[in-house]
Amino acid sequence: MCASYGLDPRFGDYKGFARANDREMMQNLRDWAAKKAEREPGEPMRPTGKNLRNLNPIFRDMGEGPHLESAWWGYLINGQPSKFPSINTRSERLQQKPIAMSGRAIVPATSWFEMQKPSRTWYRFELGDLELLGMAAVTQRGWPSGGEQITCYSIVMQPAREDLVDLHDRMPLLIPGGFAEEWLAAEPSRELIDAAIDAGREIAERVHATAVPR
Repeated sequence: MCASYGLDPRFGDYKGFARANDREMMQNLRDWAAKKAEREPGEPMRPTGKNLRNLNPIFRDMGEGPHLESAWWGYLINGQPSKFPSINTRSERLQQKPIAMSGRAIVPATSWFEMQKPSRTWYRFELGDLELLGMAAVTQRGWPSGGEQITCYSIVMQPAREDLVDLHDRMPLLIPGGFAEEWLAAEPSRELIDAAIDAGREIAERVHATAVPR
């Protein structure tokens, strides 16, 4: 599972994500990440929970093209964080039940973190040069207690690359910029997951892992 991830404000372009409003959207994302880095130096993004009600940026498309939105990592059920694991969703489950893909997003990141067991060593996974990653996500609506409706998201996880399995058996489904609009706007189907896995294969092959103190 993806336990936390990083978004360095010095990130590079999300290659191929080419709409007229990209420049402004990416600048807004960079500004958000810079403010977080100033407020919480070195702190990665973590799931939102009962005692941690942080919101993180995601890309979504509600029919008018991609836009940046703040969202809750993990599902809200009746105003409370779900009691079942909801921060990650297996790609195989979505292939079996495409209806669960009705709402989708892309989570921008420059790295993600996993703990190797039983050594309990933490590893950072990234591309290098602060290249921006797009992690596939599925979404649903939630209602915080006493608050307005909000988007909740769950990061889609696929089987890890063979040479990374010893560190962790899953990795995020990575969406390249050139496939971003299709992932966000296409009709949900098993074929969409298959196409996303194929589209992200080249990026997944470039991921490398580094042990980090935690």
